[in-house]
Amino acid sequence: MQQISYLSSPIPDINLISGYYKEFAFQKHYHLDYHFGLIVNGQQQFHLKGQSYTSGPGDLVLMPPDELHDGQARFDEGYEVKVLAVSPHWLSQLKPSNHQGQLGFHSPIVQEPMLFRALLNTHLALSDENISALAHDCLPHESFEQLLNRHAKPICAYAQPIGTKQLTQVRDYVMSHLDQPIRLEQLAKLCDLSERQFQRLFKQATGMSPHAWLTRLRLEKSMALVKAGQPSAQVALQTGFYDQAHFSKAFRSVYGISPSHIN
Repeated sequence: MQQISYLSSPIPDINLISGYYKEFAFQKHYHLDYHFGLIVNGQQQFHLKGQSYTSGPGDLVLMPPDELHDGQARFDEGYEVKVLAVSPHWLSQLKPSNHQGQLGFHSPIVQEPMLFRALLNTHLALSDENISALAHDCLPHESFEQLLNRHAKPICAYAQPIGTKQLTQVRDYVMSHLDQPIRLEQLAKLCDLSERQFQRLFKQATGMSPHAWLTRLRLEKSMALVKAGQPSAQVALQTGFYDQAHFSKAFRSVYGISPSHIN
């Protein structure tokens, strides 16, 4: 049986996930934040950029925003993971001075025991109300500076036929119209493309169809709203789901937990 918790932390730009996943498998998806997964027990396998990876106890999995990937347990006993979900804005303040633009990483899996322990201690500290406020403030900076100094690299986001500026326009438009029906024609016009061209080039750039990408974006936004304490019925309306039942089903299929169980 799955055991999953999504928690806020004293730092608004960092959210915490603790999960034991057995039967549940993540379908292809992306995140709006950086996700740093600490494999505590068991083994996880995932696909990223056409390659297959396996991570085990003590491994750190580095997943930048917008990277299409999946994830599931490798064996029947499942795996346990602690995740730090960090906003790009917060992390960018710590990047090395010689890095410009979006941050990527040399490898999606890092095997470095001292760094693993530092990030695991950060996760535990941010979820412990008895730790001092100064520790809450300092530990994330210390551990993530270690991570970025050793493993970060600058990347050019979306080096694809649909450029970064066009994709940003599409995302900005979608985010401001999440509660409304969004048509392919509208998105294609933003990029000065035909509907057929847009659909083909968008999937080439992101790895997802526009419809699948929009659904994921709606769910990422809904998670933030649920964690902010908004009721599910209101979140469903704000993010474009036609009713609460449809929203709850989609939410559970992606996160493995119903909105009502989010803290």
